[in-house]
Amino acid sequence: MKAVIFAGGVGTRLWPLSRKKSPKQFEAIVDDKSTLQLTFDLLTKTFSPQDIYISTGLSYVELVAGQLPLLPRENIIAEPSKKDVGPAVGLVMAHLQSKHPKEPVIILWSDHLIKKGDMFLDVLKTAEDIIKEEDDKIVFIGHKPRFASENLGWIEYGDEVKKVNNMSVYGFSSFKYKPHKELAQEFFTSGKHAWNLGYWVTTPEFMYGLYKQFAPDIYAHTQAIMNAVGTNHYTETLKEHYEAMPSIHFDHAIVEKIDPSTAYVMTVDIGWTDIGAWESLKNALEDSQQDNVTNGRVLLQDCEDTLIYNYDDGKLVVAMDLEDFIVINTNDVLLVTKKGSVPKITDLVKSLEGTEHEDLT
Repeated sequence: MKAVIFAGGVGTRLWPLSRKKSPKQFEAIVDDKSTLQLTFDLLTKTFSPQDIYISTGLSYVELVAGQLPLLPRENIIAEPSKKDVGPAVGLVMAHLQSKHPKEPVIILWSDHLIKKGDMFLDVLKTAEDIIKEEDDKIVFIGHKPRFASENLGWIEYGDEVKKVNNMSVYGFSSFKYKPHKELAQEFFTSGKHAWNLGYWVTTPEFMYGLYKQFAPDIYAHTQAIMNAVGTNHYTETLKEHYEAMPSIHFDHAIVEKIDPSTAYVMTVDIGWTDIGAWESLKNALEDSQQDNVTNGRVLLQDCEDTLIYNYDDGKLVVAMDLEDFIVINTNDVLLVTKKGSVPKITDLVKSLEGTEHEDLT
């Protein structure tokens, strides 16, 4: 099986650690490793580095190569410009279709944390076994919901259709991207919905066929790009045709149009968290909400429910009587905010553009 880790996004809610020049997936988050490195390390327990691919922006190729020295350079698939996930997945599937059309492939994301890594690898093996038997299907790996999230997609699944490796496999019913509060609560209590992690297993041939059927405008451009692979005008062709693709999310372009009979769902608890913001990171690392989470040289006194990350080795960060706070200290920015104010960070970073502080974005 092949694995593709997408590592091209920019996470402004993890500012000031995450910046345009070095987004969150490349910065040390847990145990002095980036989430990209953690994901790669987990996969290499059962995958050869030659079977792992990274999809990223052209400007991050050297960062990827530096962080993952075991990864073959030719396994880095670079997007020449920032587009939505639809074109990015289409480009990757076209590359794999030309080399490994019928081999199962898993799609993953570089800014997630998975606490139950061994269980996750068992799930991947089961999904691989399913696709080897039915290469005209897709297996969605959903997560048992912990709360009624309005910021994630939700998968509705049907009855159990079979067991594989003692794991339940369900029929696919429908998909909803970021439901409103009341609908999210309904999904949470239904017992028939799972969080959509964006993890799925299929063959490149099947997925590329879905692009031909549901997103022909993306498909046509990826075909032109693939025809240029190995030629001296590949870079020029890639830039021209990638720029011409519509900017559309993968869920809207493909997932919402899939025939339910061609999909399965596995719903599991792998201790998953999307590290999209500082409060998400704290939730992932804490044992209880009142715990403090620290990194670097930090001294706390009478604090609770607070995250403090200090990236300046030459400075000790001391905090007293803090509750419900986020404190991030880098070599050029000190951020102090309440946990509930973290969503405002995105607007703050945008406000710095065009000012004397633009270099800090």
